[in-house]
Amino acid sequence: MFEQMNEKEAREQILSMVAAYCDKYHNQKKPFEQGQRIPYASRVYDHSEMVNLVDSSLEFWLTSGRYTDQFEKEFANYLNVPFCSLVNSGSSANLIAFMTLTSPLLGERQVKRGDEVITVAAGFPTTVTPVIQYGAVPVFVDVTIPQYNIDVTKLEEAYSEKTKAVMIAHTLGNPFDLTAVKQFCDRHNLWLVEDNCDALGSKYEIDGEEKFTGTIGDIGTSSFYPPHHMTMGEGGAVYTKNPLLHRIIRSFRDWGRDCVCPSGRDNLCGHRFDKQYGELPIGYDHKYVYSHFGYNLKATDMQAAIGCAQIVKFPSFVERRIHNFNRLKDALRDCEDQLILPEACPNSQPSWFGFLITGKEGVSRNKVVQYVEKQGVQTRMLFSGNLIKHPCFDEMRASNQGYRVVGSLENTDRIMNDTFWVGVYPGMTDEMIDYMAKIIKEAVNSQI
Repeated sequence: MFEQMNEKEAREQILSMVAAYCDKYHNQKKPFEQGQRIPYASRVYDHSEMVNLVDSSLEFWLTSGRYTDQFEKEFANYLNVPFCSLVNSGSSANLIAFMTLTSPLLGERQVKRGDEVITVAAGFPTTVTPVIQYGAVPVFVDVTIPQYNIDVTKLEEAYSEKTKAVMIAHTLGNPFDLTAVKQFCDRHNLWLVEDNCDALGSKYEIDGEEKFTGTIGDIGTSSFYPPHHMTMGEGGAVYTKNPLLHRIIRSFRDWGRDCVCPSGRDNLCGHRFDKQYGELPIGYDHKYVYSHFGYNLKATDMQAAIGCAQIVKFPSFVERRIHNFNRLKDALRDCEDQLILPEACPNSQPSWFGFLITGKEGVSRNKVVQYVEKQGVQTRMLFSGNLIKHPCFDEMRASNQGYRVVGSLENTDRIMNDTFWVGVYPGMTDEMIDYMAKIIKEAVNSQI
């Protein structure tokens, strides 16, 4: 087939066939039928992602390469930040974001073992895991309902002379009160890490300017796991406006090395063999000098290739998520005597990841969820519910060491007992949204 073609022509032929294959055998949409399974999330893609994936594989570079460079640049441009680093997952992004704050290069603001980080227990564990594994102390604050974000009235109570940072997520796309949190951090000279893994595309107006969540604090993180706002299969990103933080982020991502030369470009700075570092001999190869105890958390170029196609579609994904959320909320308004429906944070425009529902008194979440699931609608809990109730905290609970709790976490416990959510991903049609609303109403009304 390729005997009469040069490499460029052969590649074009292969990619043309890949596009045709995808169009014929993938994403064959069928009319929605009641009872059909509705997942809480799903990939939304077309032949562009598959063509990019195969294009990258034909180069067989495998590790980070030209698609990685392209994605980091385009993603940073979208968020309007100067620095973005692609990593292999959102959890890795959170790990790097926190570990960056432990760098000795930060001087007096370095987070050390025993220092405290304010966060919440009503969320995903890997927002908190890096803090605990390093030996810092998470300080758990309650959240509010129906916004499901940190209760900012508790921040001053949570503060101590050991506090160095705040690291919290925007819950299911709904921004937390960034004005109050940022003012608190500025007042006490604290780092702010925004876990933006469930809120990519959300906006918040602060100081008269609308900005993307993840870009208002010192560091933001994203996840590109399949259920998230856009996907690479696996993948994540860490971004910042601070050049020093960016340098540290890259070091922790790339084995902890001191050198900032990109892979495959030796001696870009012109000083590879003429300086001294630590107690190494003068002229020791800078490519093998390590300023941090780092990791290898890079993504592959094949993942980045998918991301480059996804980011083109991404603004339309956000629009559809907002549409689906609003349609579902309008359809459920006549259940507000039995259900608490979610509300956006003031001054925000959420890019909704899901639709949170909390049952009022007399409504059994367990019964509602079982009915809804049996009718084909997939549900999820708000991740850990209350993280400190989980087995991973057994030893710390028994010894009453390693973390601190501010107040009673009353709403966190209520979420653990009474809250669930359904999806609003951009592949959902109006018919699917209407069916979900119908089934949720039936589930609630069956308990009257």
